[in-house]
Amino acid sequence: MTFRLGPVTVFGLGLLAATFMSTASAADAAKGKILAYTCHGCHGVPDYKNAYPNYRVPKLGGQNEGYIVSALNAYANGERPHPTMHAQAATLTPEERADIAAFLHADGGMQAKEVVGTPPPATQTCVACHGADGAKTVAPDYPKLAGQPADYIVHALKDYKSGKRKNPIMAGIISGVDEKDFEALAEFFSRQQALCTTDQVQKHGKCATE
Repeated sequence: MTFRLGPVTVFGLGLLAATFMSTASAADAAKGKILAYTCHGCHGVPDYKNAYPNYRVPKLGGQNEGYIVSALNAYANGERPHPTMHAQAATLTPEERADIAAFLHADGGMQAKEVVGTPPPATQTCVACHGADGAKTVAPDYPKLAGQPADYIVHALKDYKSGKRKNPIMAGIISGVDEKDFEALAEFFSRQQALCTTDQVQKHGKCATE
């Protein structure tokens, strides 16, 4: 299955982008840096793993602001089940979530030089929204996948497939992807370049190698 954006979807994404740009312009990255101190305990440690189920936590440095806000909202209202993330997100105001997102977005992540490896056929379902290398998304609340740990991507896809993560767009898309293809798809995007751990953003103000 290859997902293509229809005119209604494109129009909706345009309104979404305009709404987000208005919100993002008011976000305060300096306040976000202070608020994000609790994020570093997990997301600032390279290869840090969630205890159960066991998978490496996602990289947030350089991630799209709109996606971080959307994810925090989903954790807060239970659309994404995770006790620790719910406890963290539910204590934040909408303004504080936007501030954290502005800080973590930083300079937008590392610039990809070229696609690494050969995309497996299953990635054809992903590229319309996430880009050929997983780093150029069609809308600001779609996540960059480039550089995310492969086991985290697999975990997220399984949660969308099972309905644990509530997202109408992903629910429709993931229904056309066979679970046996998750590993290859995740491995490909994990080898690309874009995201980093939050410690790099905290130290350098951007995604940068030591």
